[in-house]
Amino acid sequence: MYSKAFALCAAACSLAVGGAANSNEADRIAAAFGARPTVLDISVSPDGTKVAVVQPLRKSEEVVWVYDLGENVERKLALSLAGEEEIIAGCDWGTDTRLICTIRLSRIIDGVRAGFTRVVALDADGGNIKMLSNTGTSRTLVPIQYGGAVLTRSIPGKPGKVLMTRQTRPTFSTGTNIYSLEDGLAVDEVDIGSLSTRQVERPRSDTASYIADDTGTVRIMSVRKSDFAGYTTPTVSYQFRKSGSRNWEDLSTRRIGATVSSGFYPIAVDAAKNVVYGLDDNNGFDALFSISLDSAMERKLVVARDDADVDGLIRLGPTRRVVGATYATERRSIVFFDAALKSIAEALGAALPNQPQIEFLDESEDGNWLLISASSDTDPGMTYLLDRKAMQLEPLFSIRPELNGMLMGAMKPVTFPAGDGTRIPGYLTLPPGSDGKGLPAIVMPHGGPSSRDEWGFDWLVQYFVQKGYAVLQPNFRGSSGYGSAWFMQNGFQSWRIAVGDVNDAGRWLVDQGIAAPGKLAIVGWSYGGYAALQSAVLDPELYKAIVAIAPVTDLGMLRNEFSPFVNYRLARDFIGEGPHIAEGSPAKNAGRITAPVLLFHGSIDENVGVRQSRIMADALRSAGKRVDLVEFDKLDHYLDDTEVRTLMLSRSASFLDSALGR
Repeated sequence: MYSKAFALCAAACSLAVGGAANSNEADRIAAAFGARPTVLDISVSPDGTKVAVVQPLRKSEEVVWVYDLGENVERKLALSLAGEEEIIAGCDWGTDTRLICTIRLSRIIDGVRAGFTRVVALDADGGNIKMLSNTGTSRTLVPIQYGGAVLTRSIPGKPGKVLMTRQTRPTFSTGTNIYSLEDGLAVDEVDIGSLSTRQVERPRSDTASYIADDTGTVRIMSVRKSDFAGYTTPTVSYQFRKSGSRNWEDLSTRRIGATVSSGFYPIAVDAAKNVVYGLDDNNGFDALFSISLDSAMERKLVVARDDADVDGLIRLGPTRRVVGATYATERRSIVFFDAALKSIAEALGAALPNQPQIEFLDESEDGNWLLISASSDTDPGMTYLLDRKAMQLEPLFSIRPELNGMLMGAMKPVTFPAGDGTRIPGYLTLPPGSDGKGLPAIVMPHGGPSSRDEWGFDWLVQYFVQKGYAVLQPNFRGSSGYGSAWFMQNGFQSWRIAVGDVNDAGRWLVDQGIAAPGKLAIVGWSYGGYAALQSAVLDPELYKAIVAIAPVTDLGMLRNEFSPFVNYRLARDFIGEGPHIAEGSPAKNAGRITAPVLLFHGSIDENVGVRQSRIMADALRSAGKRVDLVEFDKLDHYLDDTEVRTLMLSRSASFLDSALGR
């Protein structure tokens, strides 16, 4: 199995590279880093004998391979998509022989580009594919975007059946009385082989989501009202059911705010403990609480930090059992609720000292077979299958085999002073063997803005490190994960502080002698691209070159991009109104930018419309500035295409080298 696993990896990895590599060394390095990971999603069958892997094929396509890990390892193609603008988002096992896969689609409806999801079931060999989502008919009045979610893919005593949400929309029929006014989110028990269906919860127009426990019983419902214009309001009410009851009772109310969201946010239910786990504020930081789902509604603090937000749960297996909580300080940590898993994690840490970042991905029904990944800041990582009884660890797939043997730069946690004296955390990565002095350097602000950078392998950072650049990733104020005070009014409404911190990162590189004089650039993606452009508005002389990938450039336009969608009100409140809209929009202040600019954008970006880059390029040209815009046809915000990423890297490196006089 050990040698066969590596042979399979080699076969899969050859597909991932496609035809992007060239004999030229610079192009070879760009192709190696531009190649998409060989594992985009992975899950293990309930009996532990097979894994399903979503892997890249050539440019931007994905396929699902099923690997039978028996004595003679076999690989079968389970799913591939022929249509454009379609992505396989992930696959799980419903039974030992049948998969459940989610597909994301991008379509234009009434002149507006919108995202759709669909859930399908299929045999492990690709046969008997069936649609689980309600897709509507020609008589459906409103297109069904949301294809639903599987709440429980294993219901005790009901093999082959799943519990899932399904959207329902009103229908009509001209000249007859055949119509339906049902509208909203329902919950159905669906047989993934025959499609026989039993309705568990009738559709309700104000229901946003449901949570089922690990026995397949719906226990939590969220209700969100709409205003008179049809836009979603920022208040969400959560209700629960006691064990064995069908009556809904009040659990909590949460308000989604531009700064902080307040109120208990339920995530998962543990049936054996009869509690719901969720996040809520604890002294300015998100913490994990549990609430008993009975008359007492006893609330307990489960995991809390005074320096970081608890941001998620670790869940495993067909029932998605809760095994721990996670948070990030300088590195990501897990608080295990399962003592056996904690021991396994410690043993894995000792066995894989060069891959200390351990992630638990999935487990078999009996818990014996564990899928894990292990990586580090200098190692993209490997996926493994662990036999718990034998305590035998087998490697499956190298995540980025094109980079095997290549020396990477270590990612070092640092802090630097902002203009007001606040210490700003970040990560500094230097070229291998460098003394860290007199280098060309890049400040790389993260996207979001409700996000943060973390310790671990970053293909974009490591590419520029290979090219000889020092890279600093600042977790500026406005980043998430550091509590509500750090998040402020978010990175748009508090752009002066957030972007000011980004610029202070650049000044620190210069002051420390890390950045050579005149050799400082800034590179960012999404909000990071916005920060890269706006940093030059705030301080036109600091950076000598700007690369912005899928950037926001006009805050008013970004707000208006949401107007056709039900979450417009939430986006409007998040972005805000007032003088900061014009003052904080790079496209409105292009005349202040002196450094040359390189823009990249996908033509079907639903997160940040491609028009944002187009108006930025036009504004810079009108102001007599140097700018180049590269558009990628039929790609979204993430540019998930090996050839495109390779081109983007090589173009960026050439642009920066030229602008910095290297």
